[in-house]
Amino acid sequence: MKFVGQLLSQHLKRYPRMELSDIYKLLHQATLGPGHAAKDRETALALLEGEAVNLGEGPADPVADPISPDGRLVRVHLRAYVAADHDLAELADAFVETAQSYEGSRDKLKKFCACLGDLSQSGGIPFSKERIADYFTEVAGGGYPAVHHSKAYRDAYRPAYRVVSLDFLPVLSARR
Repeated sequence: MKFVGQLLSQHLKRYPRMELSDIYKLLHQATLGPGHAAKDRETALALLEGEAVNLGEGPADPVADPISPDGRLVRVHLRAYVAADHDLAELADAFVETAQSYEGSRDKLKKFCACLGDLSQSGGIPFSKERIADYFTEVAGGGYPAVHHSKAYRDAYRPAYRVVSLDFLPVLSARR
């Protein structure tokens, strides 16, 4: 799928230390959204505020990084969002609303994952077709669970973002 190839090309350029689990996490978020990671606004906001005060250094990410084919589902990178002086309460609201309403597609996730072998053969991703097959057989056997970023990715990039639909974050959707 052209979209998956483009998405991974962009991310691997910016994050060359990505491992298969990081690729899977990106595809998982692109197809299933944030899941039910946020139970309520107050908790989401408290966690967001706590994370925002301890961000530290990190890569120069864009404020919003589109991860879905239609560009409406994005990773909002906290460092850039805070630096642009955007409201954390609005982001918390958008995160909770997205988590509660986004209708993901496990079938789309399976299709996205299935095209990784072809991307490997064409040199689009730096993993062997066999390694990809083994990893995704394990993931499928576990019911396609949500995963954390790899230690290598966390150490190199210190990820800090929320997956939201731009439909719920007007301050960013107006800029697109």
